[in-house]
Amino acid sequence: MSSNRTDLTTGFISCSVAILLFGSNYVPLKKYETGDGMFLQWVLCAAIWLVALVANLILRCPKFWPFAMVGGCIWATGNIAVVPIIKTIGLSLGLLIWGSFTALTGWASSRFGWFGMDAEKVSKPLLNYFGAGLSVVSAFIFLFIRSEIPSNMCSVDTTPLMIEHVPLLPAVGPGLSSCPLNPTAHTPAEVLPPWKVVNKTQEPCPGDSWVDKLSTVQSRIVGCSLAVISGILYGSTFVPIIYIKDHSKRNDCIYAGASQYDLDYVFAHSSGIFLTSTVYFLAYCIAMKNNPKLYPEAVLPGFLSGGLWAIATCCWFIANYTLSAVVSFPIITSGPGFIAAMWGIFMFKEIQGLRNYLLMTLAFCIIVTGALCTAFSKI
Repeated sequence: MSSNRTDLTTGFISCSVAILLFGSNYVPLKKYETGDGMFLQWVLCAAIWLVALVANLILRCPKFWPFAMVGGCIWATGNIAVVPIIKTIGLSLGLLIWGSFTALTGWASSRFGWFGMDAEKVSKPLLNYFGAGLSVVSAFIFLFIRSEIPSNMCSVDTTPLMIEHVPLLPAVGPGLSSCPLNPTAHTPAEVLPPWKVVNKTQEPCPGDSWVDKLSTVQSRIVGCSLAVISGILYGSTFVPIIYIKDHSKRNDCIYAGASQYDLDYVFAHSSGIFLTSTVYFLAYCIAMKNNPKLYPEAVLPGFLSGGLWAIATCCWFIANYTLSAVVSFPIITSGPGFIAAMWGIFMFKEIQGLRNYLLMTLAFCIIVTGALCTAFSKI
């Protein structure tokens, strides 16, 4: 009895930590330019692999199952879209949408035994179906929430606000020197006469990515669509690990005797993430003709973001083992949306207006109710 209580305590603490970190891990990136996200996702995935390496050493290097890397490949494919999603519809709305579809995909694949997994049996199937249905409803409500994303303009830290090329002629005007000016230099606005001051702040940055060139309607369509696709991919990321665990009980299978402890697969999973992200980044460099858009200021925030995500994932693996995936999955996939929504409302002001607040409250109540129904259907 004491052991069971300890497992439950460990499981719910792991769920709480995972929810907090999953809902906050992209926050460090909000204030930095990340371009199209290809460089950032590689940095983030490198941090994930390093944290997983440390965890693997702590676990004394359990057996490496290459098939578990497939789950990391799936996750890395979905993660490519994160930066465009955040730029088009915001962190909070993006996480809420992909979280809903992650929960739905993870539930369906385990409940019905997709992709060769053993179907998960529940004691209250109607309650389970009702909870999954509520997740679908909440996902559609999120699509009607409008987020306020500011246009991406040149930063005052890197580009002067008011500049003009001045021809190689003596400057004229009261108080100005008659020395010739460098034709290639930019004259500061404060030494130009009023008729030569030009405001450049409304023009797009020369290095803008394709995301920054989308109209408002296009941004919403692209952002919501990418969030749905990413959610489906995220919801499939544990399929290879669960497949290995299910088939470890069969003596005639190559996975016979594989570990039932989920955390033993975290290094293989993260290796798949890093390998896939590296392949994508190299393909991106080739497509850009060896002139990729790199953002040095995003390196440390990217490592911090990846580290937070990796710790959250380790907690999720522990929760899967102590509570079972059918309980931990709906809880962990629904909670981060609330954390991200709080960041979006109070910190970044992405979601504003009474209508949006009411829709978000309604959707969040529905998704929490659905998560609880799904969890209690097993008990």
